[in-house]
Amino acid sequence: MTRVRVEGFTLSLDGYGAGPDQDLANPLGVGGTELHDWLIPTRTFQRALFGQEGGSTGVDDDFAARGFRNVGAWILGRNMFGPVRGPWPDDRWKGWWGDSPPYHVPVFVLTHHARASIEMAGGTTFHFVTGGIHEALDRARAAAGGQDVRIGGGPATVRQYLCEGLIDELHLAISPVLLGRGEPLWAGLDLRALGYRCVASAASDKATHVVLQRQGPARA
Repeated sequence: MTRVRVEGFTLSLDGYGAGPDQDLANPLGVGGTELHDWLIPTRTFQRALFGQEGGSTGVDDDFAARGFRNVGAWILGRNMFGPVRGPWPDDRWKGWWGDSPPYHVPVFVLTHHARASIEMAGGTTFHFVTGGIHEALDRARAAAGGQDVRIGGGPATVRQYLCEGLIDELHLAISPVLLGRGEPLWAGLDLRALGYRCVASAASDKATHVVLQRQGPARA
């Protein structure tokens, strides 16, 4: 059965999932890269992003690795795909990741502006969805072929799916960083009322990992 998951979503101590003022020099917003000090050194990240062997193992790598298991499709908000706003000016921007993105499966990008799909090296195809979160999830489930759908972010996208009770499991990495401002995750959410409960936690030197599950069936 296909589950909808959020994996490795990193939060600052003050509840921000990204810093302010995203641009080409700051893909995660100002200060946002600091959130991922737990992830970047891991063996999983080094292999997925850079194709390199080596990297750290242990709790952080265990959580990074589980995020790629049994994933048949991804959903991203437009800000996760790039800093371009408004109508697409041309087809030159193809994501932050170069010619071979780390997804290797279909990726559905939420946007208000239509764009043709982009086939990339390594099995990644970006599809641009203008019909909202439900359409994106329907298409991602179909593409996943029985595997899970991973919601990659950013915070606004995760929040929309949480509000609808559409996320079955959420892994948060809480980083010991204060951003002060940026994109909050929890604004307007009552996770307890939505049926989410903490089912696991573990800590490393660089993050506290928390797993939340929605009790009861996900909404259609």
